[in-house]
Amino acid sequence: MNSFLEAFGSTLRLLVTLDPQLLQIAGLSLSVSAMATLIGASAGLLLGAWIAVSSFPGRRALLVVLNTLLALPSVVVGLVIYLLLSRAGPLGTLGILFTPSAMVIAQTVLVLPIVTALSRQAIEDAMRDHGEQLRSLGAGRLGCALTLLWDERMALLTLALAAFGRAVSEVGAVMIVGGNIDGVTRVMTTAIALETSKGDLPLALALGVVLLSIVLVLNVLIAVLRGWRARTDEAYA
Repeated sequence: MNSFLEAFGSTLRLLVTLDPQLLQIAGLSLSVSAMATLIGASAGLLLGAWIAVSSFPGRRALLVVLNTLLALPSVVVGLVIYLLLSRAGPLGTLGILFTPSAMVIAQTVLVLPIVTALSRQAIEDAMRDHGEQLRSLGAGRLGCALTLLWDERMALLTLALAAFGRAVSEVGAVMIVGGNIDGVTRVMTTAIALETSKGDLPLALALGVVLLSIVLVLNVLIAVLRGWRARTDEAYA
């Protein structure tokens, strides 16, 4: 019992005093996940919108693949990227294995199919409601895609926030391609796993509190955006 209370007391001290190691790990996590989300969401939104308004051979098979990738195991992503970036791999000359850049790539690969598949569904639903009107105004496929992306921006922003939550809480892929190097590639999820195995519970708990706080803030933002969108829709109804 005393050890339990001491661990929480030490955790509280780390949080209150803004421990430098805690801030460094949290800052790296946020920067890596934010960059991966920005890249993955930007590409995913455009790709999802294009698929939603296009008709081409193999489209149904592509949708099946996209939906399958929603459950893509992070360790598989890490393994594939590790093989690509390793010294013997085709991209080994880049020399970015065990760096934050490799971690950004891994998280981008995880975020991309999520944003693509879900934004495709959102745009496709909007296309059924407004597609005929847009085409009657002379909009082509590109015009329809861009217009619906803007019209559904609040729902897609919610999707991007959810994708960021997926990225920042990921552990398998970043541990494989980042190596969990102290001060270089150690992020919150990998540090929690390592510090727990070492018995350094205060730091692991402090990082867990920070991670849960970030996820809580994201969910609050998502709820606020959904409520704002609902009120906006009612106002224009």
